Amino acid sequence: MTMVRSELTVDPSWPVDATTRMNRMYRYQRHIYDITRRYYLLGRNELISSLAPPAGGHVLEIGCGTGRNLVAAALRYPEARFYGFDVSTEMLTSAIGAIARAGLNGRAKVAHGDATNFTAQGVFGQPVAFDRVMISYSLSMIPDWVAVIEHAIASLKPGGQLHIVDFGDQSGLPGFARHALQHWLALFGVTPRDQLEATLAQIAVRTGAGLSFDRPYRGYAQAAVLTLPTRRPA
Repeated sequence: MTMVRSELTVDPSWPVDATTRMNRMYRYQRHIYDITRRYYLLGRNELISSLAPPAGGHVLEIGCGTGRNLVAAALRYPEARFYGFDVSTEMLTSAIGAIARAGLNGRAKVAHGDATNFTAQGVFGQPVAFDRVMISYSLSMIPDWVAVIEHAIASLKPGGQLHIVDFGDQSGLPGFARHALQHWLALFGVTPRDQLEATLAQIAVRTGAGLSFDRPYRGYAQAAVLTLPTRRPA
């Protein structure tokens, strides 16, 4: 039984403007996206290495793009099932192809969805609770990024983990390199979320979750793992 949707349907309640904008950005870029992004989307492989989902577990990627991370994670963890969604149908076309070429049609499923307002039932047509959720370099492109985190946490099982990697404040880089990078990111509508650690810390206190946070590559990136308690607070 295949898990991959070969035809993408777009719910009219989803953000059509965001889909149009992202499709315009990635219509041609998607063909070279994975080749070029490997040089500056740092920390993605470390995120995948840290996932360690349980056997039979379910893993979600929010903003799955071309499916690069989903394929890599599914190959690394053959006993888990993988789900991903993205607002760009152009990127999802690439993801469907990547999943099929890797022979993962039985364990990976992608769909169109809005990261700021989703449920597994609404996006995938089934009420999945996830053991792991990963968000890789997506929060910096979504204005209402806090809503993304809140929905991600709501989709986790008790004891589940949210894994995030994204651009940091580059505080450890030389000034000229930091300013050049920030200017370049702004051209693509990318805004590093300087309040990410503080926001996650507040959520951890509220939910009783554990939190680890790091700023690797001299602050070029920021990486977090938030682990929910095995029982949700009353």
